[in-house]
Amino acid sequence: MSPRSASVNEELRRRSRERLLQATVELVAERGYEATTLGDIADRAGTARGLVSYYFPGKRRLLQSAVHRLMHLTLEAALEREPRSEDGRERLARAVDAILGLARDEPLLMRTHMAGILTDGGFVQCPEQQRLAELLRDTVARYGSPDVDTDYPLLRALLMGAVVAVLLPGAPMPSDRLRAELFQRYGLDWELGFPPPGGPPAATFPPPG
Repeated sequence: MSPRSASVNEELRRRSRERLLQATVELVAERGYEATTLGDIADRAGTARGLVSYYFPGKRRLLQSAVHRLMHLTLEAALEREPRSEDGRERLARAVDAILGLARDEPLLMRTHMAGILTDGGFVQCPEQQRLAELLRDTVARYGSPDVDTDYPLLRALLMGAVVAVLLPGAPMPSDRLRAELFQRYGLDWELGFPPPGGPPAATFPPPG
């Protein structure tokens, strides 16, 4: 049997890494961070335990990469959802809805992710985070930003702040209210993106004149 080519080996490594990332988000969402071991993740992914350490320096770094992958896949799906739009305002609205939707739908996973960024090692610029950044930068550019290098970090900070506000134990903010505030800031109509039922919260948008 002839040895595998470099491209085949690279594809196998990519698939193994993807399986580990997917297993991580599944297990942490089901059990929580502390109750999930690296061995559990390897077993769920169907890979050798040693591969986890080969790809990632620790469980916290693995979780950050896994959540960043989930975020960029969710964001990409929202941006490409039919009917697909090239309108910058529509795409920005979809981006806001995608990230707020993750905070609403995956609270344990996203709370654990944000806590890790704030308390354990800071922000990791892994390949998955870089893909997420590319999508958000492109969204800001299509929105019409004259200075993407300034406006992209601001959008990222506003989205992270909104996620924290949704997930804050004991004093969560309603995601609809946060959506309304972000839409106001960027001049987006409530009907753009994937609006929740019931219309905007009271006293958020001025009545039509």
